[in-house]
Amino acid sequence: MEKFLVEVSARHIHLCREDMDILFGKGSELHPIKDLSQPGQYASEEKLTMKGPKGQLTARILGPLRKETQIEVSLTEARQLGVKAQIRESGDLDGTSGDLTLVGPCGEIVLERGVIAAKRHVHMTPADAENYGVVNGQIVAVKIETNGRSVIFGDTVVRVSNSYALAMHIDTDEANAAAIGGSAQGEIVEF
Repeated sequence: MEKFLVEVSARHIHLCREDMDILFGKGSELHPIKDLSQPGQYASEEKLTMKGPKGQLTARILGPLRKETQIEVSLTEARQLGVKAQIRESGDLDGTSGDLTLVGPCGEIVLERGVIAAKRHVHMTPADAENYGVVNGQIVAVKIETNGRSVIFGDTVVRVSNSYALAMHIDTDEANAAAIGGSAQGEIVEF
């Protein structure tokens, strides 16, 4: 089967308009510095400090703004902060914890929910999904071959949309387990 890009998604923040106004000032905007692999998505110049019960970390904000603020960290980073991160798909925030304070140049907010460890996933267009013989929401296993630390990641969700570009996203803990620096190649091996 054809291989596809596997990217490492480091900790990051998605902000809603209301929180952006509190943290950076009314009417403030994000300043893109790098386009990401998914169309319309970008890393911004703006960063925030995340303060938890046990520690703090800095994270970059990804744009564009969303309808709800969401923090994506690895499970190791969640422990460093002293918060619980549910393993979830992006946007699935019901029942997630908060317990984090976001500190910006103009203010701070305490999150009541929205801290997740992103469920590993493969973005696909409908044509990609047809090519690989999978459907939206299907759980697959993906093999990634590296020098000395090859892995098969189970529990990988397929996400299909016309607005996606073919790429798998894993967090830094998963990347470290496979000794992946920036990116690698993966292939679906089980359905």
